[in-house]
Amino acid sequence: MENKELTLTEEWDKTFPKSNKVNHKKITFHNRYGITLVADLYEPKNTEGKLPAITICGPFGAVKEQSSGLYAQTMAEYGFLTIAFDPSFTGESGGLPRYVASPDINTEDFSAAVDFLSVQDNVDPERIGILGICGWGGMAINAAAIDTRIKATVASTMYDMTRVNAKGYFDAMDADARYEQRKALNAQRTEDYKNGSYQLGGGVVDPLPEDAPFYVKDYYDYYKTERGYHKRSLNSNGGWNTTSALSFMNMPILSYSDEIRSAVLIIHGEKAHSRYFSEDAFKNLKGDNKELLIIPGAVHTDLYDHMDVIPFDKLERFFHENLK
Repeated sequence: MENKELTLTEEWDKTFPKSNKVNHKKITFHNRYGITLVADLYEPKNTEGKLPAITICGPFGAVKEQSSGLYAQTMAEYGFLTIAFDPSFTGESGGLPRYVASPDINTEDFSAAVDFLSVQDNVDPERIGILGICGWGGMAINAAAIDTRIKATVASTMYDMTRVNAKGYFDAMDADARYEQRKALNAQRTEDYKNGSYQLGGGVVDPLPEDAPFYVKDYYDYYKTERGYHKRSLNSNGGWNTTSALSFMNMPILSYSDEIRSAVLIIHGEKAHSRYFSEDAFKNLKGDNKELLIIPGAVHTDLYDHMDVIPFDKLERFFHENLK
């Protein structure tokens, strides 16, 4: 099980400024499927001994130079060793074909990050948490259901990607619509095989139509502007392979979330179009160590990068209380 050699960017190309309170370096690790993942590691300066650690990923279609890196760097300032990783098949991470997503492999990516953290000399393997943003919020909860090494989980502005692919936004897709969607996606499989390449589904629409729904405008404001654009982000550019949606339509990820015994904190914006994903996911959680926090007035992407909206003090307390 050896990490595949990848060419890593050495320049600071994040969408946020570099902190002088933490040390930063690139690292690699591999998952159970032999895919090498690339991450940014952030370590608080002037620390000794074994630290609590957090691994972070998301949003869905983003890269570690965007929101997940901002969360990781900030939580390192609070005293945690953190890594923000690119999921399999995306960003600087390995895996072929490119730009494909998988409910199984992407859940595994979180556990692979826990593998890496568990064997670091400066990490306490009994104090490891995870944090998923947007679509990786759902993946994080799914990982917590299978990986008992994870002691605390945060899902921020989460999507259940299997639900939105199978049922559409706001559960508007019925069985007939799903059948037509399957027909179209399977026809595209034939075309992809014939062409020897994969059609991209397209990132965030650009130019932005005047009649676009608010949530599309919300995504545009992050991914297509200086605020959040990144050259390796799928949402900022050509998007995922179109046929990635197939496995998400057929494999719900939160089937065993009611069996999670470790602590879970779900955070969402009051005015986010996606709020229902978090509220429904929270209803399935059991135990007195689960919490839903709704941020007044916040929309979906406010929790990507707005430092005055993301409740970092709450995240610090939650992880310190549950990684001890």
